Amino acid sequence: QVQLVESGGGLVQAGGFLRLSCATSGSIFRLEFMGWYRQAPGKERETDATITNSGTTTYADSVKGRFTISRDNGKNTMYLQMNTLKPEDTAVYYCNARGLRTSVFRFNSWGQGTQVTVSS
Repeated sequence: QVQLVESGGGLVQAGGFLRLSCATSGSIFRLEFMGWYRQAPGKERETDATITNSGTTTYADSVKGRFTISRDNGKNTMYLQMNTLKPEDTAVYYCNARGLRTSVFRFNSWGQGTQVTVSS
């Protein structure tokens, strides 16, 4: 089992910043892909940012220029630096990781989510 734990969420005023972390635990043979997703009340989960093991990143248009995704390959940990936060960024943020648990078996794990609330 590969488990993910998010941290760093909280309440912040509009224009402020937060840094989310996603720590992995369990046996990982190769971590290939990680991503941050958000889900606001009454809405579907959507992708904010993704990063591959080679460092290739993608961002949703709504967060480009404000959010930065990064990862520490040595620690198998991922981060999301969120700047210039807006009330519409309020959501539960989830991290996802995919790769190989062994040379044969793959994994696709989700964290439990961390709440981000941005007040106006």
